[in-house]
Amino acid sequence: MIYALDVTQSPIILSYLSAYSLLVTVANVAVPLRAPAIDIHPNAKWIQNGLTVAGGNGLGNGSNQLNNPYGFYVDDDQTIYVADRYNNRIVEWKYGATSGQVVAGGNGDGDGDHQLNNPLDVIVDKERDSLIICDYGNRRVVRWPLRNGTSGETIVSNILSCWSLTMDENGSLYVVDSGEDEVRRYRIGDTEGTVVVGGNGYGNRSDQLSTPHYVFVDLNNSVYVSDLNNHRVMKWEEGAKQGIVVAGDQGQRNSLTQLSSPAGVVVDQLDTVYVSDSLNHRIMRWPKGGMQGSVIVGGNSPGEQSNQLDYPYGLSFDRHGNLYVADRDNHRIQKFSIEQTIN
Repeated sequence: MIYALDVTQSPIILSYLSAYSLLVTVANVAVPLRAPAIDIHPNAKWIQNGLTVAGGNGLGNGSNQLNNPYGFYVDDDQTIYVADRYNNRIVEWKYGATSGQVVAGGNGDGDGDHQLNNPLDVIVDKERDSLIICDYGNRRVVRWPLRNGTSGETIVSNILSCWSLTMDENGSLYVVDSGEDEVRRYRIGDTEGTVVVGGNGYGNRSDQLSTPHYVFVDLNNSVYVSDLNNHRVMKWEEGAKQGIVVAGDQGQRNSLTQLSSPAGVVVDQLDTVYVSDSLNHRIMRWPKGGMQGSVIVGGNSPGEQSNQLDYPYGLSFDRHGNLYVADRDNHRIQKFSIEQTIN
């Protein structure tokens, strides 16, 4: 994705951008999908009481409700597109809105072109003004017109377990097939895809994955994957035959060296890894090369208070460095604002 950075947008940018970054703010700078468009300070903090920006009105199918949100996408204007799993729909929540609008699906859990079945993730393809949706229950990836679309088009089919997706700056699509324990890359016009992560069966070797969930691709085309049942996050450099552990892999517990069923993952400009530690109900930050992480949000036992999470899943930054979490079992999306002062 491409953003034109404007240092007047926020004092956060003035505080955090390096001298080099300030030199390039007048130009278009590539930013990975779901990453912040600012340099985040390694000791940055986020306000611990989150703001509900989608859902939060109990489990349901009303316009102000969600039912197990999984993946989501935050647009430049802070509009949020949510994969509302058990409502079989994608819901658009405008900035500051108290209810959402269905923009894809919402017609029952079938396999028709106008339907979705347990959608798990969604991104926006700005070049084609469309949504790209992981339609898990139908084992397909669907492209859906963003404006007034009434049906979608299958662009990838026969995926055993389509769990999440992302796109690199060249428009290549990366899809996690959790059932095949692999990530495939689909270049524009490609329907078969190429395995770029895993594909060597279920396991815990460095060339294997065990029920991968979420994927992030940086500007070097390195692929980061949350390896759910191995309780680790792996990084695969472009062309690599095996990955390296960048978070976790110390068993399934709640110490600062461990993860328990990691889900959403995002990486910043310093290669710091941010991960939804779902069964520990917290968001963790792991510095590059670090042997342990730190809790930046949650970790206060599962609950529905503004400083609590209950099974956090999808994860994203907005362009200003604010952190968004799909608080799955609270049926809401939470926004945690970045603090503007570094101690």
